[in-house]
This record gives sequence, structure tokens and C-alpha cells, in this order.
Amino acid sequence: MAKINLLPWRTERRRQRERDFYVILGAAAAAAVLAWLLWGYVMGVRIEDQESRNSYLKDEIHKLDDALVEVKALEATRDNLKARKDIIEKLQAGRSQMVHLFDELVKTIPQGVRLVSLKQAGDVLTLQGVAQANGNVSAYMTNLEHSRYLKGTDLQKTELKDTDQRNRYEFGLNVKLRSPDAVESEPLDAGRPQNSAPAVPPAAATPPATPPAGTTPAGGKP
Repeated sequence: MAKINLLPWRTERRRQRERDFYVILGAAAAAAVLAWLLWGYVMGVRIEDQESRNSYLKDEIHKLDDALVEVKALEATRDNLKARKDIIEKLQAGRSQMVHLFDELVKTIPQGVRLVSLKQAGDVLTLQGVAQANGNVSAYMTNLEHSRYLKGTDLQKTELKDTDQRNRYEFGLNVKLRSPDAVESEPLDAGRPQNSAPAVPPAAATPPATPPAGTTPAGGKP
């Protein structure tokens, strides 16, 4: 015998569909929330990782800044030491230069010339002195030009001072100093005179004395 269902099955099916819809909607919402939480967790991890990288980079930048400060300090120390080294080398060169200078001053000054003062400004030496005649000053300048450690003689003045024959003319001249390294690098001129002859001409020969009247020279006839 056939069974006939007289219950409102359409209403029941509609309710079942509504329940299924809400279940699916809840599952979708739960999946969306879970996905959002998972995405937030992943992004949080990535942000923390990036922040740790940024912190590491900042620390390295600070270290580099400190190293850069140390490098600048070392460079300043190096420049200071280099400047001191240059000064010491100049002093060493100047010490030997002074020895050669005074040696050349002794060698080049002729008779009849006397130095009163000398002053050095850089590589220029200013000489002040007195001489018996202008020829003595000219001879002195010639001797200075022949010197290996002096060059560029420039006469500043020469004037008649007084009637004193020993210190009659007052002169001033400038001469440039040469460094010992430049002198040592050039070949030595063996024929270069180091001390010229005196500029003052020798005294005239004294005539022989006339014998007194009434005397006969030795070995001669009256």
C-alpha cells in the first residue's frame, strides 16, 4: 500500500536550505576571519623581520659613523705628523744649508769688504756691509755668483759713506740661497773659482832709496 506524505515538505526543505545557507555563510565568515588573522600574523612577522633588519642597519650605520670619525681623526693625526715630518726635514736641510752658507760667506768675501749685517727671509739673504771701493763690491758680487750655494745676486745700493779709506763705501745686496739637495744633484764644476783675488790693486813698488851724497854704491863706480 503506497504511503502518502501529507506534511508540508516544501516548508521543511526551505528551512533545511536556510540552515545550510547559514552554515555555509558561517563557515565562509569563519574562513574569512581565519584568513584575515593568518594574513595579519604573516604581515606582523614580516614587519617584525623588517624592523629587525632596520635596527641592524641602524646599528651598522652607527658603527660606520663611529669608524668614520676615527678615520677622520687618524687622517688629522696623519696630516699633523706629515706636517711635523716636513718641518723636521726642512730644519735638517736648513741646518746643513746654514753650514754651507757661512762657509760660502767666508770663501767669497774678498779683501777690502766687511759685512755689517745679514738677514734671511725665506730663500733670500740680505747682506749689508762696507767696502774700500766699488771695485771690491763688484768682486764680492762676482764671487757670490760663482758660489754653488748662492745665486741671483742683486745690488740694492752702494753709496759713499765718509772719508774713511777702510770703510768708505756702504753697500747692500740680496742673494738667493740654493738648497743642498739641488746643489748635490748637479755635477761639480771643478773649474769654478771659489775665492776671487782681492779687488784692490797691489801697492806700487817703493822706489829704491837714493844713496847719500858723497857715497859710492857697493860694487859700483863713483
